[in-house]
Amino acid sequence: MNVSPLATYLRRGLAAVVLVAGTVSATHAEQVSITAEFKPDSSYPHRNKFHNTTPSSGYCTYDPAQCEQHEIFSLQVPIQFNARAPIAANHPSPRQGATFQVPVQWRELTVYHETTREPKIVKVRIVGIGSRYVTENVMKLVEGAEDDRSAHNLLWGLSWVYAPEPCQYSGVGWYSPDSYSFFWKTPAAAACTKQAKFDVPWLRLEHLDFAYELVTPDPLGMSSGDYSGSLTYRVGPNADFDFGDVMLPSSSSLTLNFNLNVQHTLKVDISPGGEKVRLVPNGGWQSWLQAGRRPVSLFRDQTFNISASSRFKMLINCGPGVGAECGLQDSNNYRRVELHVSVSMPNGITDLAGQPVRRMPLKPGVGSALYFKPGFYVDRAPGTLHFEVPPHSMESMLQPGVSDSYSGTVIVVWDSDI
Repeated sequence: MNVSPLATYLRRGLAAVVLVAGTVSATHAEQVSITAEFKPDSSYPHRNKFHNTTPSSGYCTYDPAQCEQHEIFSLQVPIQFNARAPIAANHPSPRQGATFQVPVQWRELTVYHETTREPKIVKVRIVGIGSRYVTENVMKLVEGAEDDRSAHNLLWGLSWVYAPEPCQYSGVGWYSPDSYSFFWKTPAAAACTKQAKFDVPWLRLEHLDFAYELVTPDPLGMSSGDYSGSLTYRVGPNADFDFGDVMLPSSSSLTLNFNLNVQHTLKVDISPGGEKVRLVPNGGWQSWLQAGRRPVSLFRDQTFNISASSRFKMLINCGPGVGAECGLQDSNNYRRVELHVSVSMPNGITDLAGQPVRRMPLKPGVGSALYFKPGFYVDRAPGTLHFEVPPHSMESMLQPGVSDSYSGTVIVVWDSDI
């Protein structure tokens, strides 16, 4: 007995995540963009993280290995700080000299999908601060200095390459007769201060360097497309970036603009000829043809290879249908029997509750769609479509001495648009 082909149709979906960076200056508000992206990589299927694509400036250009090791990033923005008054030697309050306090606590911001407005949370914190201070030729400010290096050290009691507590050493320090470049790690939410040991008639910080750490959403749970959001820090005395009462900034705020773009993959391949499914009994047709023993059921498993990095759904349409199931129809259009369709997914793809997918029934109609999610990027892993004419249909389908054929069509859709 022959059962004719079942056509299988694929709908393929694509998707993706990205964050973006550049700088935009304003009179009283500085802005910088931060970019990252997620693209599934078959070489690292378990790496479910964004890749920060923001071009580095500042500290991480000096010590990229250190930044890579600690998964931090840095940017330099053109915010200057100028002393509004001379800094007196041995000033009693740290806020009357060179003091640095930055927002080291995690801050949250919401990014929204460009079309669906789906919200996701991004976290950021500042983990380092630096600049280049400029002042008078330090040999003129310090008595008894042998050279520029010793003059800088005597002016502040210790070299600026060595961070005052609670800040920490980062290895960055360059000097000239009238300037010193520095960068300090900021592990604690407290001010790091330098006390001038000699009068400093004027002082300027040429720019603002900061290092930051990100916690991004799980890209496998995000939709394809762009997400954007922003976080604004206040800059100035007693603000988020607080450099004391003397050093006043050229910009009163710093806004980080995030742009996330997600690029997912959903691809399903069936081997050539796999769209034609021929149902047979267990052990073949010999028992029926030779001894009249009706088979328990007819079935066929069809393998497909799936690549998926985000949530997707499956649905089927049938021709003909039998009740809530697909069906097969005889060549004379007299009889129909049920055709049950189910699916098994490879390891790494579960239902939305996180349960493995083994012979999960597929019913026709949009309202019967099944939803799945990958726990990591699944690359060309084998899944199975199961087709079966159930036992209760065997008696009406197979009659002694009656030769016939049954056929039907099943359209199977894998869809990333959920």
